[in-house]
Amino acid sequence: MSTSHIEAERKFESAPGDVAAAPGSPPRLDGVPGVADIRNADSQTLDAVYYDTLDLRLLTHGVTLRRRLGGADAGWHLKRPQATDTRQEVRLPPEAGPPNRIPPELTARVRALVRGRTLAPVAHLRTHRDRRLLLDRSGRTLAELTQDRVIAHHLDPAAHPQPDPHQHGAGTATEGTEWTEFEVELHEGDRSLLDDVEQALAENGIVRSAYPSKLAHALLRTAPPDVPTDPTTPGDGIGELVVRRLRQLFETLLALDPAVRDDRPDAVHRMRVTTRRLRSTLKAYRRLFDRHRSEHLAGELRWLGHLLGAARDHEVLGDLLIARLDKVPPQAQHGALRGQLTAWSAREYRRAWQQAVTELDGPRYYALLDDLELFIDDPPLSARADRNARKQLSKTLRHEQTRTVRRLDTALGHPPGPDQDAALHSARKAAKRARYAAESARPLAGKPAKRFAKRMKRLQQGLGIHQDAVVGCRTLVALASSPPTDVPGHLFAYGVLYALHQHSAEVALEELPVLRSRVVARRLSRLS
Repeated sequence: MSTSHIEAERKFESAPGDVAAAPGSPPRLDGVPGVADIRNADSQTLDAVYYDTLDLRLLTHGVTLRRRLGGADAGWHLKRPQATDTRQEVRLPPEAGPPNRIPPELTARVRALVRGRTLAPVAHLRTHRDRRLLLDRSGRTLAELTQDRVIAHHLDPAAHPQPDPHQHGAGTATEGTEWTEFEVELHEGDRSLLDDVEQALAENGIVRSAYPSKLAHALLRTAPPDVPTDPTTPGDGIGELVVRRLRQLFETLLALDPAVRDDRPDAVHRMRVTTRRLRSTLKAYRRLFDRHRSEHLAGELRWLGHLLGAARDHEVLGDLLIARLDKVPPQAQHGALRGQLTAWSAREYRRAWQQAVTELDGPRYYALLDDLELFIDDPPLSARADRNARKQLSKTLRHEQTRTVRRLDTALGHPPGPDQDAALHSARKAAKRARYAAESARPLAGKPAKRFAKRMKRLQQGLGIHQDAVVGCRTLVALASSPPTDVPGHLFAYGVLYALHQHSAEVALEELPVLRSRVVARRLSRLS
């Protein structure tokens, strides 16, 4: 079984030309607030082989996968960034997989990054680690400061594997490179301690490392450029803001992929919503991009949303039907019916989930991720992308508002029946797109966009209640027409459930004019 934890740490190295932190000369940390004592701990010798694709797809996303011997946590380690200075580490013991046989649990967690490519050894690192524990007055370990002397060899995965003395599989190695670095990892201290230690290290001529990991230091010929954090206020161009939003959503999609494969609670729903947000953003701001490429991506995202939606819809519908059984008259309630509905819901969800996971390992999904990544890294922006963001956001949201209200009015003009149901569902999708467009505008537009999104969300939810009731009625008709219906009370119970769903649809329909008035009560002029 794997274990998982979040680590908070920073990496440092001697400033160029500074020899104050040479091996054997630990930096002084006198006066660090909250640190009452500094105690030496046992030194460690660590031996690790890192795995990646030929084009270093894991490293590109800040992810590292290794098998390490030595130290207190020998075994397989998968690390991926979480937030500034933090990473999630998943660990498995060494016996979970011999060298060159990555445990399936870990490969499943990186499939959205690897996308069918082969994982192979790319680097072999040997590290001698000197450790110092930073303690408070009560003896608690606030943090651990390590001084690592590293010898790294770049491995050629395409070469014939040659086992090294530590029983790791490896390809042909280059001449080794060496460096010394420092790490400060929090134990029981708070994040302010990282800042205090950094200041103390700077006085020793030791500064933040330009490399996010040892693997990056070993394989990248030059340090990666500093990646600026997202500013509170983006640039003036609308294209910059929308591309930033697309990037955030894409990273969320990649992070949710392993959770869906593991069938974690709510993972399918969250990935489906992220997919819809991506598609809605592309559709609402389609004029900023090359139309052919953005429409292609929107179409593929629609496919992915439907794929995930099949599982999610069965989950939601099953929960709704089972919950409403409580409103069936007691004399018509049968334990067998509740069990049948529970089994039906679980069976249909599992079937749809399995189909989704199968497709997530298919070429269409991997091609979609490749296309999205390329689109975001090198966006095909049109001339409109340089236009003032505030003006363009106002224009886009006014358009989405008008589009939504027009669809809603068309639906409300239909007589009750299938045509109206379909039109209301179309209005719901329009409200959802308008809401997601406003969410993209929030970093720049602030409260006006937030209020707009909130009104659209309420309308979307009202239309969603109607749609869920319509789908529930259809499902109940199908269930009542299928065996087993040999328990007399079942047909009556299905009829009661049908009536409850129908009533829910009618109530939702009656409330739509009020929700409409709130959407149009405050017309957008210019976001400010």
